[in-house]
Amino acid sequence: MSTDLANSTCVVIGASHAGVNLAFALRREGWPGEVILFDTDPELPYHRPPLSKTYLTNEDGIEDHALKPTESYEKEKITLRLGTTVSAINRAEKSITLSDGSIQAYDKLVIATGARPLIPPISGIDSASNLFPLRTAEDVNNIRDAFRTSECKRVVVIGGGYIGLEIAASLKKLGAAVTILEREERLLARVTSPEMSDFFHQLHSEQGVNVSANKDVSTIESNDSQNTVKCADGSHYLADIIVVGCGIRVNTDLAEKAGLDIENGIRVDATARTEDKNIYAIGDCTFHHNPHYDRFVRLESVQNAVDQAKVAAAAIAGKDTIYDSIPWFWSDQYDIKLQMVGLSTGYEEVLVRKEEDDATRFSVWYFKGDTLLAVDAVNNGKAYVLGMKFIKINQKVDKTKLADSTVDFKPTNLVAQ
Repeated sequence: MSTDLANSTCVVIGASHAGVNLAFALRREGWPGEVILFDTDPELPYHRPPLSKTYLTNEDGIEDHALKPTESYEKEKITLRLGTTVSAINRAEKSITLSDGSIQAYDKLVIATGARPLIPPISGIDSASNLFPLRTAEDVNNIRDAFRTSECKRVVVIGGGYIGLEIAASLKKLGAAVTILEREERLLARVTSPEMSDFFHQLHSEQGVNVSANKDVSTIESNDSQNTVKCADGSHYLADIIVVGCGIRVNTDLAEKAGLDIENGIRVDATARTEDKNIYAIGDCTFHHNPHYDRFVRLESVQNAVDQAKVAAAAIAGKDTIYDSIPWFWSDQYDIKLQMVGLSTGYEEVLVRKEEDDATRFSVWYFKGDTLLAVDAVNNGKAYVLGMKFIKINQKVDKTKLADSTVDFKPTNLVAQ
């Protein structure tokens, strides 16, 4: 690596999974220059997945979920500028402007701004009592405080996606009376098959959660600390606490104002670089090409954030690398662990394999023709591992044997002849 880089500066906007992993990956790749991480969140960067699960249900501090201890940043000479907002990017001057008006120059810039909660335009939502999104540690702390002081603990979760379901499961565990209101005709309608939607609907119903689909929330009326959530069909629900889990808005404002290409996120090439040779983007905010599926995608996952960070760090350090990962995700609800691998978009056929020894252990396999696109594995690590292997190598699968639970779940038994 050029000795000139010793005097160079890499600025990273966003200090969650993508930004933090990028900073440390730069050091592993031998980047000798300065590394500065900016983030609006004042907390030491922390893991996000526990927010809707263990962090919500326990009394531990967010420092127990730190991505790295403070000493690690000091050891690697990574400067943290927390509680600091970046207001503008000046590509011509190769600098960023902070909200206090100060300027920070860069040689390489990485945008890892992620996303923010989508707050739907519901009448009365701005004046609702104890209404919260869930994206940051502060959000969870607010929900915790409201829950502790709430007498009736009636919770309405607006949105039946994975985050909404995880929140519902966690609050039900704490003893709340929980209602889930989903606008679409089924839970998880935009991200999975009807089979998986039915499973999670039944799971939450059996746990005592009131799950209602086709519920378009139109109005929230508040009286002191009590809310009435009204839907377009005339139904209404009392709520001491409302949690909004309606999805996200990608934080592309800085990139857009800087003139970078925006298309369902910040468009980047196979090395996570934007059209500006000195600016990279990684994580939830990016629209990138996935070689396996041969299309551009935007992914909201820790796996994507970490993998893109590694690729971008290597590219910034002058190494030949491209992003080529199979996406994977997970969700924990009650005693159910869902592991997902691949992208099911465009599937034509679904096969469900139920294991004879355990009714809660099964897998859903998504095909387009004979091509395996994705696998959803419920309490079934073996199905997840096999699915990952088969998808990576484009293995043709014997569908008849796959659907037959009496056939031993081994690769050699499932390969199409």
